[in-house]
Amino acid sequence: MGLEQLIENCKKQNTKAQGELYKLFSSKLFAICLKYSRNRMEAEDNLQDAFLIIFNKIEQFKNKGSFEGWLKRITVNTVLQRYRNEKVFELIKENTIEDVTVDIEEDTISIDYLLEIIQELPDRYRLIFNLYVLDGYSHKEIAKMLDINLGTSKSNLARARQILRQTIADFKIAQQSQSL
Repeated sequence: MGLEQLIENCKKQNTKAQGELYKLFSSKLFAICLKYSRNRMEAEDNLQDAFLIIFNKIEQFKNKGSFEGWLKRITVNTVLQRYRNEKVFELIKENTIEDVTVDIEEDTISIDYLLEIIQELPDRYRLIFNLYVLDGYSHKEIAKMLDINLGTSKSNLARARQILRQTIADFKIAQQSQSL
């Protein structure tokens, strides 16, 4: 059965088709949930919530654009919805923001370690870092998605980068100490 037929069957609330759709996309969508969630258990809950919304709103997909893109957008919005009402974002005046970059030497930091320390960032920093750096959203788009002001998005990104830079520096110092 092709994807278009699978989507049509899901629109008819066919549970077998829904199961097939879940099997087809759950691993990709779970990776998104992991990226934005605090931990694995919360990511599993977010994935379940995302699929409930997907199955309830699949009628709205009109075969225009990428179906996978539509699924990803719903998944990201589902996860972010958890944070919108929690007031996890700091309100900071825009003129107090400094641009901070993270310099990573590929030969000293593994991608797994980098992903691990990103996952350990506080919610407000992790969400904005992921949206801006990993997914390429603009600060304007992030502010709209999270219902925050532009300065808050910029300042939280700067703080996330500061934390990551310090964590990486500490890691390098620890590596050097162990090699002595």
